Amino acid sequence: MNKIFYALLIILFSSLPINATDLAHQTEDESAPIVFMTKNINPEGLNRIYEALKWEPDGKIAVKISTGEPPASNYLRPELIKDLVQKLKGTLVECNTAYNGSRAESEMHMQVIKDHGFLNIADVDIMDRDGQIELTVSKGKNLTGNLVGKNFKNYDSYLILSHFKGHAMAGFGGAIKNTSIGIASRSGKARIHSGGKSDTNPWGWLQDAFTESMAEAAKSVSDALGNGRNIRYINVMNRLSIDCDCNGHPAEPDIHDIGILGSRDPVALDQACVDLIKVAPGNASFVKRMNQLRAEHALEHGAIIKLGSRNYRLIFVD
Repeated sequence: MNKIFYALLIILFSSLPINATDLAHQTEDESAPIVFMTKNINPEGLNRIYEALKWEPDGKIAVKISTGEPPASNYLRPELIKDLVQKLKGTLVECNTAYNGSRAESEMHMQVIKDHGFLNIADVDIMDRDGQIELTVSKGKNLTGNLVGKNFKNYDSYLILSHFKGHAMAGFGGAIKNTSIGIASRSGKARIHSGGKSDTNPWGWLQDAFTESMAEAAKSVSDALGNGRNIRYINVMNRLSIDCDCNGHPAEPDIHDIGILGSRDPVALDQACVDLIKVAPGNASFVKRMNQLRAEHALEHGAIIKLGSRNYRLIFVD
C-alpha cells in the first residue's frame, strides 16, 4: 500500500507546473543561454524542441545517440526519435564502449543496433569502426587532444540527442557525456576517464580529473564544429534511473518522467536537467549518486573553459 501511495504522489506532483524560480541556476538575465522545455515526451514534443532551436545545420547531419546495452537498458527508443531523425535525413552515430560488454567491438555492436531497432529508422555509423582521429583540446587542464572515431570527420553537423539519466561513474549522463565519452574511440574513452594519463586503462583514476576531461573533450568537439555553430543538444528526461544506458540491468526509476529539453549550450542544458532532478519528488537516490561523485564538477569546469554557462533561461514551448 505504501508503494502505491508513493507512486500516486509522484504522478500528482509531476503533473503540477514547474516553478522556474525553484531552479537554482534559472535566471531572468537576457544574456544567459536559453534552454527550451516541453513536458510532452513523444515524437511531437521532440520535434517541437528541435524547431525551437531555430537551427539550420550544414551539410551531412549526424545524430549522436546511445544504442544501449542489452538486455534492458533505458536507451531512447527508435519510435520516439524516428520522425526527427528522418526529417533531418540524419545518420545515427555511435562509438564502441571501453568496457567489455556487447558493444565493445563493431560487429557485436552492430548486432545490438539491429536488435534495438535503429536500422529500421536510419543508417547507423559506428564511427570508430575503422580507427580514430585526434581533435585539439585548447587550454585543457588535463587533455591536449581528444581521440574520437575516425568517421567523425565525415559529418558537417551534429545533433547530440541524449537520454538524461544517472551514471555509476559520472553521477549523471547528458549532453556533455554524450559529446565526450560518447564520441570518443575506445582509446579516447580511456584517456578521458584517466584524465589524460592513459589511452589503455580507463579505470581507477581521480574523479575530478575524469569529469573535467569530459568537459574538455566536449569543448574540443564543439570547437571542431565551427566553434559550436554546427552542433546542438537535446536531452530527454524519461526513465530516470540512477544507472546509465551502459547498464543492461538498471535500477528502476524513483522519479517520474520530466520532459524534453534543448539548447545550443550543453552546460546550461545539463545544469537545467540537474536542477530539475533536485526539485523532483523521489529524487533522493539520484541526488545522492550525483553528490557522491561530485557530478556537477563537470559543469563547473565546463563554465571555466567556456564550453557554456551554468546559468540559463528556461522557456516552455508547450
